[in-house]
Amino acid sequence: MENFESVLASYGISPLPSDTTEAMAYVPFQPYNPSIYSPVQGLEAGTMFPSLDKPFYGSKCGGDKYD
Repeated sequence: MENFESVLASYGISPLPSDTTEAMAYVPFQPYNPSIYSPVQGLEAGTMFPSLDKPFYGSKCGGDKYD
């Protein structure tokens, strides 16, 4: 399978629109990554795809003085 970026480039496609508007949400094309979690891991993480697993730690990451 070809690299996702090289396929986009060969067709002249950008992951985001070339002319964007303020206050509009744009979601770039997501490359297909064949690695997935096991069913149990996916259920615990809330996604089957490791690249989408973004746990929320709240203020634990920022070193907030109220930790």
